[in-house]
Formats: sequence, structure tokens, C-alpha cells
Amino acid sequence: MYFVKSPLLLCKLYQRNEIWNIDTREKDIYLTFDDGPVPETTPWILNVLEKYKAQATFFCVGENVVRNPNLFDSILSRGHSVGNHTFNHMNGWKSPVKDYVDNVMKCNEIIPTTLFRAPYGRIKRAQINELRPYFTMIFYSVLTGDFDCEITPAKCLNNAVINTRAGSIVVFHDSLKAWPNLKYALPAFLEHFSMQGYQFKALPYGIKTQKSASNLLTLEYN
Repeated sequence: MYFVKSPLLLCKLYQRNEIWNIDTREKDIYLTFDDGPVPETTPWILNVLEKYKAQATFFCVGENVVRNPNLFDSILSRGHSVGNHTFNHMNGWKSPVKDYVDNVMKCNEIIPTTLFRAPYGRIKRAQINELRPYFTMIFYSVLTGDFDCEITPAKCLNNAVINTRAGSIVVFHDSLKAWPNLKYALPAFLEHFSMQGYQFKALPYGIKTQKSASNLLTLEYN
């Protein structure tokens, strides 16, 4: 189960130390891509983004960066920002706090960044508390569902279009699993919002969080 649009109540409950959207009066959208870089999809994504003069944030898995350093360099050289997505795509709910934090820090040795997104959206409060001094926790406004093999590419696009607003943080996936939906939805999404005068921006590394602590997060995605 996953929510395409983050429920307002949950955002209010859990947004005290996490970023779910960007407060802006400008027509800006914040595209994010999880799980890469991989040779089968990353170069294509970068070329599509370049066509639309779009910047984005790539939440990279450490072991994929080790396997594909040139692709990681390409992300940076094109002006995109990068975030930590753990070294081995770890599930926080199934991991002891120390093991999870150690895995994140291992990833940070090769991806120096202040942005972090938990794989599957699953992370414990204790893990957040340990990581908070080093990272801003990034979640999402819109989950396209591109990873969902049960939906059509048209449904994936519809998920993204009808729920995206100015300041939305939108999640696509830089993975083979997402490819059938991604290759259709991403160009159409960029075209739709470009025609409406929107710009696509990367998340800034210096993004500020709110105050106080969060509880165990309940949203999940692949």
C-alpha cells in the first residue's frame, strides 16, 4: 500500500522535522529520482531533463554509485543535486538503529550531502534522531507509483499530474522496475507542466526543517 498524495493529517503530524513540500509562491516543482544511478535508465533521465531545462534531485544508493561512478559524475556535472538513500537500500523498520545509521554514514562517505530520504519511506524515530544532526529528511508530496507493476503508464502520469502543485516534491524512480511507467510518464509530465509555465528545480542543500521531533513514520513506497 502507498499514498499517491501525502495525506494532510499525516503531514501535519510528522512534518516537524521532515520536508514534504517546499513553501513557495513561484511555479516551481521539485522532481526527485530514487534508487539509481543505473546505466539502463539514468542517462535517459538526464537527457530528458536537459531537453526541458529541468533540474532535479537524485537520491542515490551508495552501492550503485560505486558500480557506476561515471553516471554519478554526470548527475553532478549537469547541475542536479544529490541525496543519500542508504548504501544498500535498507528498510529502516527492519534494521537496528546502529546498523541503519552506519549504513547511511557509509553511503555519505561517497555521497557527501545534507539531504536524506529513507528507502520505502520506512524509518524509526530513533533513527531520525541519530541522523538529524547531519541530514535534512526529505519525504514527498506526490508519489507517482512508477514502481507499481499493477498500474498502467497512463495511470502513473495521471497520479503525478492531478496531485502536483507549486512546491510539490514529486517522486519518480531511477530503476529498471519503474522503467515501463517512467519512460511514458516523465516526458509527458515535463511537457504538461512546462506548457503551464512551471520550472523544475533541484532541492537546495541548505533547506531548513521545522522544529521538534517526529514519531514513527507510516508512509511507505518502493
